[in-house]
Amino acid sequence: MHRDVDTDADQFLEILAWPARDRRERSRRSAGTRMSRLHLVGVGVVAAIVAVTIGGTAFTITNPADRAVASAVTRELLIVTQPGSPDVGGSPSASATPPAKPRPVAGLNQAAMDNAVAIVEVGKQLNLPRRAYVVAIMTALQETGLRNLANASVPESLKYPHQGVDRNFDSVGLFQQRPSQGWGTAAELMDPPTAARLFYNRLSRVSGWQTMSVGDAAQSVQRSAFPRAYDKQRVRAEQIVAAIA
Repeated sequence: MHRDVDTDADQFLEILAWPARDRRERSRRSAGTRMSRLHLVGVGVVAAIVAVTIGGTAFTITNPADRAVASAVTRELLIVTQPGSPDVGGSPSASATPPAKPRPVAGLNQAAMDNAVAIVEVGKQLNLPRRAYVVAIMTALQETGLRNLANASVPESLKYPHQGVDRNFDSVGLFQQRPSQGWGTAAELMDPPTAARLFYNRLSRVSGWQTMSVGDAAQSVQRSAFPRAYDKQRVRAEQIVAAIA
């Protein structure tokens, strides 16, 4: 009888203790839930900071399965802000320094060298051989010293960038091309790339220009009163083309 009383007493005490244990268990679960919510709040703060940092990109975390998921998301958010990320820093070439201009050679200044570069670049665009560049450069050297010249007799030419003013019929630009002879407008002839293209177009129409001397090729285009004058510029022209091409 004494054992039964003890057993009943134990069971009674167990029943009385159950609510307390249940409250403690619920308390632990509640604390864990609060920690998870705090963790997610922290993730949300990180997301907000990242969004501001990278220009307002939105991140949404929907019902993560557990803390491991939230932590993984946090790590991903932090990764996108690392230096060099394509989402933040752009392509590596965006900050690349543009290639330096070729330095002047053969007694040219930088402006004349820039004009030479423009002539050669147009020749490349037209898929012309190196010999054509030499013909064009030696022509511009003889005509203007590779300066883009306006003409006081052609008032319109003075409105465009130029490196000097001359007065020779109505000749303008690097090659001293004449609007009155059908070369183009003053605006076209005062633009170095356009003037070079017009020169190459006429050179390409000269039969056999590839095999004749470069001086004769230049004269076939220019029809100068001094046909042998171009030949003396050949060495300088080859030096300039070598420095550019």
